[in-house]
Order: sequence, then structure tokens, then C-alpha cells
Amino acid sequence: MIFSAAQFIFQSPAAVVRARRILLKTNAAYALPPPISTSREILETIIAGIRQASDADILLLEGAAGGESMHVIYRELGYDFPRVLTLDVRDCILVEVENPLARPFALSTIWVPNVVLSCDYLITVAPFKILGNNGSFSIMNLLSLLPASKYRGELHSLGIHRVVADLYFTLPFDLGIIDARHRLISGDDPTRGEVEEYGKVFVGEPFEVDLEASEVAGLQTEYLGLIEEARGELEP
Repeated sequence: MIFSAAQFIFQSPAAVVRARRILLKTNAAYALPPPISTSREILETIIAGIRQASDADILLLEGAAGGESMHVIYRELGYDFPRVLTLDVRDCILVEVENPLARPFALSTIWVPNVVLSCDYLITVAPFKILGNNGSFSIMNLLSLLPASKYRGELHSLGIHRVVADLYFTLPFDLGIIDARHRLISGDDPTRGEVEEYGKVFVGEPFEVDLEASEVAGLQTEYLGLIEEARGELEP
């Protein structure tokens, strides 16, 4: 669904009420302002909505692109929410998860922080970025969960969109939120480009919400095509 950003209030799904631990995967790999990073404003709105319905533990998780401490980046971005635990991917215990696809696009198993598997409800919160003719939305936001200690430069050689498609099936996040108050338009650099006001917030199942954002922007987002192909094979 698409909401007006000015009127957006996060209404917690029923599963949030039952959850004991809720993970918010931010987009904060760089200490740079929105829409390069997930805005403090949207996180504050989501956390307030969760607190209206639940007293569950809330965790923020991200991995820095350059290997810096995430706690420094969190501080610079103003992620100082009360009763919210901020975590760094590089400090987490890693577990190897099997890709459920019979024919993986790039990775048959994926190393991920164990805290992801210990949470009851998973939300990916991303800014609205257009890189070339592709959207970089809520599912692409999962890419920085992959620890640099395991993958280093390997992911680009495998094909980023193929890796992201594998992540969608291996780490099934419950909800995708795209903060499109502003959108970033760039060639291929996620840290710089033209910023436009847009005034929207997209909320839904990650594939559906990314597809809606991609269609609204007139894009042919590669990872969405791969996911759609694999979803068709999984259906009976």
C-alpha cells in the first residue's frame, strides 16, 4: 500500500502483537543523511506504532559498508531510541542457512547473523533509491546482512541481483517499508545522486512493496524479475 508520508502512522499487524522480539533492518551502511540512509523519522514512527501494540524487544541491525563500527554510525544518524537495542552485523554470531531454492541463483547456503533467526517478526526499512534502471528497495536492503568476513568482494562477482533474490527466499522478512519522503536518483552509486521530494511511504510484503515501488517509478528492477521467476517454480 502507498501512504502519504505526511499522514503516515504505523499500524502494527496482528503478528507484531504476538511477537517477543522484533527486528528492524535499517539502511545505514553509511553515516550519510536520508535518502541515502533510513531516516530517523520513519524509524521513530514505526517504533511508536509497535509500542502502541506490543512490549516486545525491538532490535536494530545493520552492517557498515566500510567496516566501521555501526555504533558510531547509529550515533551520527541519531538512532538513539529508548528501549531499542542497536546491533552491528560484525559483532554477531554467524550461522549458515540453506537456500530453499532447488536451483539457487548464486548461493546455495548463506551466512547470516544468528539474531535474525531468533526474532519473531522481521521488518526491512529502506529509503527510495533508483540506481540506473533498477530500484534499490526493501529486499536490496537485506544485502548488508551478509558479513564482510565471509564474503568480502565475492558478492559482486556472483551478481548482486542474483544474491538479493536468494536472500529473499532464505531470509523471509515479514514486512517491507520504503520511506519515499524523498528519493535518490543515481547512476550506480548508492551514496550520491539527485534527491527529489516524493512524499510517500510504501508498506507491504517485501516483494509486493518493491514491485509496486518499481512499477510506480517505471523501472525494470532485475532482482524482482528473478524472484518472480523462482516464485512461479515454487508454486504447485
